[in-house]
Amino acid sequence: MIERVLLVGCGKMGRALLDGWLGADMVAHVDVVEPGTAPVPDDPRVRHYRSAEEADTKPDVVVLAVKPQAMDAVIDQYRHFARPDCVFLSIAAGKTLSYLQRHLGEHTHIVRAMPNTPAAVGKGISVLVADADAAAEQKETCRHLLEVVGLTEWVEDEGLIDIVTALSGGGPAYVFLLIEALADAGTKAGLPADLAMHLARQTVIGSGALAELSDEPAAQLRRNVTSPQGTTEAALKVLMAETGIQPIFDRAIEAATARSRELDS
Repeated sequence: MIERVLLVGCGKMGRALLDGWLGADMVAHVDVVEPGTAPVPDDPRVRHYRSAEEADTKPDVVVLAVKPQAMDAVIDQYRHFARPDCVFLSIAAGKTLSYLQRHLGEHTHIVRAMPNTPAAVGKGISVLVADADAAAEQKETCRHLLEVVGLTEWVEDEGLIDIVTALSGGGPAYVFLLIEALADAGTKAGLPADLAMHLARQTVIGSGALAELSDEPAAQLRRNVTSPQGTTEAALKVLMAETGIQPIFDRAIEAATARSRELDS
């Protein structure tokens, strides 16, 4: 069990993490700094503060879960929590290790993570990168804290986080757009709009569950649905053409990666 965590921000992602820690009985004490209207759970293990100045605590981990655009205004307030036996875990997109160390101190131990929104239902995936001086035990603690909301992966090259942001960080939006597009196509083909949306949503939900439970690669799962000279094959000839879905996704990921790098600079 982790003795004490300071959680900065209790919005959607912060609250998902907090609920996960409490549900798994993973953290003995959580100090939450939340100056806004986001609800903080009424739990004897949780103390709520309105500002960093109020937080009288000596945490093992400081989790920075504020929005990236708010980080500049608050980050310097947490510099005094930096100690050799404390690690900072940041889930703020676009805020690099070098940025965090400039504000928190060059010898501060930092892990940066890119989670995604399915963390809200325990189905997220987070990719982590650590500064060179972070201890193995500190890295393991950060991984453990994120595993309550889904899977975790590590990278050594921080530059890969921009691609991760483009792929899995924004990925849920692309899947939701797929639901919209499927439903819209069904409606244009003649289905009632509510039925088309219901079919599209449940098809994506069921396909995701099948992908999770199957050991087969995605390509084989696709082939399993595709009968020779059948209706699915006819649709895939359009989707997999040279002007089909792959080059569109290539351009989308390139655009999102480029924007992420602009935010990192």
